[in-house]
Amino acid sequence: MVGIGSKVWARALNVVVEHPVRVAFFGSLLLSLIAVLGAATVGRDAAFYLTIAQDVQVHGPKVAFAVFNWPWFSLLLAGTHSVSGLPIELSAYLWCSLFAAGTCALLVDCVRQRSVQVAPWACLVVLAMPAFNMFRGEILREFGFWFFCILTLWLAMRWQARGGWLRAITIHLAIVAAAAFRLEALLLLPALGLWQLPGLWVRERRLALLQFVALPLLAVVAGMVLISVTGGFTSARVAYYLDLINPSSVLASFDLLREQFANSLINKYSQDETGRIIFFGILAAMAISFVNICGPFAVPFLRGSNWQAIKRYWHEYRPFAWTAVMYLLVLLLFFIQQQFMNVRYMSFLNLLFVPALAIALQMFARQFPRLGKVLVAVCLLVMLSNVVSTGPGKVQYVDAGRWIAANVEPDVPAYFDDGRIGYYAGRGYQLKQLTREAAMSPAHADKFRYFLIEARGNEPWLTSWLAERNLRIVERFANRRGATVLIITQ
Repeated sequence: MVGIGSKVWARALNVVVEHPVRVAFFGSLLLSLIAVLGAATVGRDAAFYLTIAQDVQVHGPKVAFAVFNWPWFSLLLAGTHSVSGLPIELSAYLWCSLFAAGTCALLVDCVRQRSVQVAPWACLVVLAMPAFNMFRGEILREFGFWFFCILTLWLAMRWQARGGWLRAITIHLAIVAAAAFRLEALLLLPALGLWQLPGLWVRERRLALLQFVALPLLAVVAGMVLISVTGGFTSARVAYYLDLINPSSVLASFDLLREQFANSLINKYSQDETGRIIFFGILAAMAISFVNICGPFAVPFLRGSNWQAIKRYWHEYRPFAWTAVMYLLVLLLFFIQQQFMNVRYMSFLNLLFVPALAIALQMFARQFPRLGKVLVAVCLLVMLSNVVSTGPGKVQYVDAGRWIAANVEPDVPAYFDDGRIGYYAGRGYQLKQLTREAAMSPAHADKFRYFLIEARGNEPWLTSWLAERNLRIVERFANRRGATVLIITQ
């Protein structure tokens, strides 16, 4: 029995070594399937995108722009449904799974182009690193953003090796596709421009530089003509990003953040240092988050000599490195402007460092063969933990939504504590306009016939509120951990 197990393990290892790109692609699809089958509900963002796609089917594409200023992902889902007839939610899961698989395969192939020996380690990284794999069971437009950004870098590396106007054009088309999911994909233009800039002083590379900049310059000219004809852009998303990188806006936000922090300090002599504390504190928070979502792949860097992987990464994967620098700047600006950071936003930075993580992992396995095997085993466990959920799931949202759909007319006003209840009720996901406290206050309570709130039902504040308004709990739905959604009406 042990011999058979050893043979199976050796055969699997041999497949990974010989075909790392294929293993990354099909392994990613399998992991996504496991994650999706274990998903109890869709996320808030997913419910929002799916609702827009459903509205597009009924009212046409214009309604998408009335609800959201960058709805291209939802339009893709609506178009897929129109062409294939697949349910919109299933279409979303398929697209996200294919984008994830494509991202994994492209990353491994980028590593394979530079070093065949490192490619199997890159395969392990892309399939197990929490930064990317923790989101496999979700519907997110980031999957399209990640895929087309990595496709851009893959095309850039092929263009560097072979050249050609057509290959240069495909790079920019991939950037446009990535920007349709998240507009910050445009950072790839300055990143790849910095990568090509040294070619300005090398005669043999000037043609390559011209190939790269020709299409963006043409796009800028066409855009200026379009602006002059139409009177300017009106997209709120474009305006938001322009404000994000506006130096005066950034300085104003940083000064506000510094003043808020300074006012909270007890010792007034420390107020002069608040700017440095905030700036380096932000960098520290981002670094901690980055290491955290690297998972076990951060372990090799505990050995100082393995930091040589960063040096090799800079020399061999310069497009990735410059993109990482630019994206780090974007994250820094976002942190200063919005004063919060989502782990999902950090994930792209981790993806850009996959080559460095794979190189360091290979170095660690060579230095410590036994510990390397233990680390690989831990990584495989992390791979499974990313997609196998042991939690109870938020089935109470699904059950409450279906109860509303079956027992309440669609035009009866109801307040949903979580917009996903409305999605499962067939009313679509609505962005919350009122907090629970506001909705249940005397000023707004009479506007709703039903209240679907998350509470246990025996809290004193809720008991007194029910008695005051002569309301009662008609149904309650809970998951295995006791998280409960109450349905309240007269």
